[in-house]
Amino acid sequence: MAIERTLSIIKPDATARNLTGKINAKFEEAGLRIVAQKRILLTMEQAGKFYEVHKERPFYDELCSFMASGPVVVQVLEGEGAIARNREVMGATNPADAAPGTIRAEYAQSVGENSVHGSDAPETAAAEIAYFFSGLELVG
Repeated sequence: MAIERTLSIIKPDATARNLTGKINAKFEEAGLRIVAQKRILLTMEQAGKFYEVHKERPFYDELCSFMASGPVVVQVLEGEGAIARNREVMGATNPADAAPGTIRAEYAQSVGENSVHGSDAPETAAAEIAYFFSGLELVG
């Protein structure tokens, strides 16, 4: 399997509960390395641009408001099959469907407040990483 990079976001519901370290431990235990990381507060405009792909969906405004409601931790994870591995560690979007031991099974509060975001494909990962990080910030 190839070494990949993927974007990970620890969402406001998780940062508010001080879960950043516990969530990152799960990524690292799964063999993923954090090669870039920063804590930021998104504006509505920034959240809207990032989630622009969902603009026509009914949950778009609520999602943008939530993502701008408090600090998030944006980071780049690297490892073999990082995109799929990250999604496996995160668990299903709906915490009721998430496998035991996954981040969402343990920490998500609802489908909307599900603690983490992860890229879903190599093209998405490249675009999402570039949205938050310059090449100089990726130090794997």
